[in-house]
Amino acid sequence: MPKPVLTSQLQAKAMMRKMHKNLANLNLDDLKKCVPEQLQTHSVTAVLLALGSNYQAEKYLSLIREKLADLGEIQLSTEFQNPDFTATSELPKPDYTNQCVYLTLTSAMTLQQLQQTFKQFESDCGRQRSSESIKNPIKIVTMDIDILLIKLDDKQNSLSKKWIIMSDRYPFKAHERAGVEELVLNSYSKD
Repeated sequence: MPKPVLTSQLQAKAMMRKMHKNLANLNLDDLKKCVPEQLQTHSVTAVLLALGSNYQAEKYLSLIREKLADLGEIQLSTEFQNPDFTATSELPKPDYTNQCVYLTLTSAMTLQQLQQTFKQFESDCGRQRSSESIKNPIKIVTMDIDILLIKLDDKQNSLSKKWIIMSDRYPFKAHERAGVEELVLNSYSKD
């Protein structure tokens, strides 16, 4: 039985090489930008995500990384600690822990399916939406998952053979850009 293990290890290594090659060619300035509504039914093979939490971040980031790994191969940026930009001296707020994730999906999904999946992941972490923040001015965010970029399935979409930036997320926040750039640089060093 050792042979299937070796085969799966070789397949995993081949997938990682392909993942790194796809990311290595990423130049944000040259990428097409689209509103997510235009791409809802398009088949997606990879995404670059921004994760954020300002409450028990270690617990919730770990949980989400496991859930994302169930969808495919993941590559992680460094975690960044960032202050809440809406905090004031009169109303201090907890810092956010942010991290970017490059996810190559095992099976392609539509953008709409991905968005629904990520909203469910946020709910699984106990994420409360805006109606809760009316009662409490200090917004607790157990998990926030934002799609920064998508790579469409080349076989099914003629829109682009490259990555597409979600225009509702661009320009990226400083920690998002740093995370994406780190993932791109790491992919060069692994090629």
